[in-house]
Amino acid sequence: MTSLERLAPAAALFRSMADPVRLSILQRLASGEARVVDLTRELGLAQSTISKHLGCLRGCRLVDYRADGRQSFYFIATPELLDLLRAAEQVLTTTGQAVALCPTYGTAANGRRAAEPGIVTS
Repeated sequence: MTSLERLAPAAALFRSMADPVRLSILQRLASGEARVVDLTRELGLAQSTISKHLGCLRGCRLVDYRADGRQSFYFIATPELLDLLRAAEQVLTTTGQAVALCPTYGTAANGRRAAEPGIVTS
């Protein structure tokens, strides 16, 4: 197996979080479990959008849920993910959010404003 092949799972992990909606869901779930209706209301997004991104995060086993009657409560599946998100926040702070200005991945490349600082709120 080549070094690139060995790194493919890590690259897939970072791609799974490389969306502002998925990051906002993870950020919210970092403070505790939530239902789709809670995420919809708190993030101001459509139910279908939340459900689609939760499906992605579940497929990657980053998020799971527990059923309580007819309700499903979503939560971060592994505490190590919280450590990773906190580390990413520290990198952003240390680099002065320079990645937001990166011509390949930053706001200039995608035409959007820089995201608000911070990934994990807890």
